[in-house]
Amino acid sequence: MCLGIPGKIIKIKDNGTADSDFGGLSKEISLRLLPEAKVGDFVLIHAGFALQKIDETEANETLKIIKKLAEIQVDDEFIS
Repeated sequence: MCLGIPGKIIKIKDNGTADSDFGGLSKEISLRLLPEAKVGDFVLIHAGFALQKIDETEANETLKIIKKLAEIQVDDEFIS
């Protein structure tokens, strides 16, 4: 199973990459699979590639769930 993380494009570079924001974390991503993406778009990112556009509400809800999952720990082990 693959996990795509939503991010917001904050700057597009000339080399087909972009800086993205993952709820406070910044990372460079490739736009080779989604060249129509623009600054301000929310995209689903996997393995450093933007795969598809998603709406802002969906992106924020997904980030909220991911943060919650990271907080759920029992004796330093994740609940499975």
